[in-house]
Amino acid sequence: MLLDVEQSQLVLVDYQARLMPAIFEGDLVLANALRLVQAARLMEVPVWGTEQNPSRLGENPAELKAQCRRTLAKMQFSGVEEGLGEWLRPPAAPVAGNARSLPKHLQKSVSSGPERNAVVIAGCEAHVCLLQTALDLLEDEFDVWVVTDACSSRTERNRDAAFDRLAGAGAELLTTEMVVFEWLRSAEHPAFKAAQTLIK
Repeated sequence: MLLDVEQSQLVLVDYQARLMPAIFEGDLVLANALRLVQAARLMEVPVWGTEQNPSRLGENPAELKAQCRRTLAKMQFSGVEEGLGEWLRPPAAPVAGNARSLPKHLQKSVSSGPERNAVVIAGCEAHVCLLQTALDLLEDEFDVWVVTDACSSRTERNRDAAFDRLAGAGAELLTTEMVVFEWLRSAEHPAFKAAQTLIK
């Protein structure tokens, strides 16, 4: 199964100023996160962010945060525990009506927009905040795609253990380039040249 750009949303987890210097391959991980967010903007994929205890760990880099529709400041390790799921799948709007309308149990609610059930997720630390957020998203019946080269932890062992657990739970593991080319699908896509420049 390929990743569908029309069904995708991107979530960037905790690339924070005081955390990144301690992250294994932190510079490479952050560079791939920037590529992801730029590709998402080119192809009109909604982007969301989270920050763990930002008063202590600082904010996400300005160039990432500026591309996010919203950034969730959280204390729970899982962003879903603090409302991320509602951002990704907003509740349907109730149908307006009057006293002569159908009874409520016969009314169909109106969606607030097309549903995007594929959550492409990347971030730090892979074995804590990213893992717990991704597992909660799977439990909430999202399709979860973890971008391995845009994720890390303070140690390689913790990062790899997170990937093993996520794959076992049903998440798809892929790389930044896989995401970009699956979103494009064709060299004839209008964003192909710009996206290709991002990954060269």
